Amino acid sequence: MDKKAKKRIDLLHKKINDLQQRLAGARKQMDDPSEVTQLESELAAAQQEIEKLKSS
Repeated sequence: MDKKAKKRIDLLHKKINDLQQRLAGARKQMDDPSEVTQLESELAAAQQEIEKLKSS
């Protein structure tokens, strides 16, 4: 894994932490149900990108 990939993974980990906190808040306060699905899809996409970077 090169330096660029490691930096991208670190950035994605930070994004995942932020998304998890926002998702927990959105689940507690279900004002907009579409927000929960959108956050879940963003979270899944970030995790897939991390796996892709780790495998290459």
